Amino acid sequence: MRALFVFTPSESKRFIAKAVAQLPEVKNAREEGEIVIGHGSTNVLVAQEIIGECPEPDKYLSGLVINGVLCVTQPEEKPPMIMFREGKIVPPELTMEETLKNFDAGSVFIKGANAVDHEGNAGVYVAHPSAGTIGYAYGILSGRGCHLIVPVGLEKLIPSVKEAGRHVGQNTFYYCMGVKIGMIPLMNATVVTEVEAFRILFDLEAIPVGGGGVNGSEGSVVIVVEGEKSVLDQAIELIESIKGEPPLRPMKSLCANCLPTAASTTKSPGKQFEEIESKHCMYQSKGEEDLPSFFEKKKV
Repeated sequence: MRALFVFTPSESKRFIAKAVAQLPEVKNAREEGEIVIGHGSTNVLVAQEIIGECPEPDKYLSGLVINGVLCVTQPEEKPPMIMFREGKIVPPELTMEETLKNFDAGSVFIKGANAVDHEGNAGVYVAHPSAGTIGYAYGILSGRGCHLIVPVGLEKLIPSVKEAGRHVGQNTFYYCMGVKIGMIPLMNATVVTEVEAFRILFDLEAIPVGGGGVNGSEGSVVIVVEGEKSVLDQAIELIESIKGEPPLRPMKSLCANCLPTAASTTKSPGKQFEEIESKHCMYQSKGEEDLPSFFEKKKV
């Protein structure tokens, strides 16, 4: 039998987060190992599903698309990354190297993405000159064989992450709507989209068949699932329970002192950029009153 589902981006995030929490490697690390959950809108819900909470969810982001441009959050407003060790939340260390000091093959690092392709590759935007969270962590994770899990909705589906990575770079743009970015392609991660979520949660095969939307449903994805009626009924019950999942309401950084800082470093925001002379955003240094009319101004 067949069932057709429509997910708004927020509903997709909740559905994917529930699936990530049920991955065997996540359940094992939650009880006996270490989990790090990076900043990101999907990871807010991932944290809620895995550990039952996310501190200041509307601020637990780094980069974001807002006001129709690429942007970042205010560094001093952002909570630290969530680190979970042997069933308890513990504070991360000042550097990524120290934070991942005891990471091994059973440890889990969860990082959202900005792009995913049909081959299961994910791409992460990086605004920090040293490539930020994933830039500091990726070598350690890959070198030690840790679990890198990437929850990402199909609203971010592109033809090829590999090709996209060749066409971005912070120092390659003379014009960029918002903060300049590079991209790190992740070819060895466990990527979890809505399709994988159906398989993880219900052992059902899912086929994306369309997307789009208006009036609050922009970015929705339409998915057909095939399977036994009894199993489809379980999926229907869960998905109907998450319909209407509210979107996060993050705020952008103040453009006057905006810096896309890394989550785990010993350097202050200013020193992270002290050797970078190029302007990292076309709105950098502007007062809120000088921003375009389509911006939602940040209250000072």
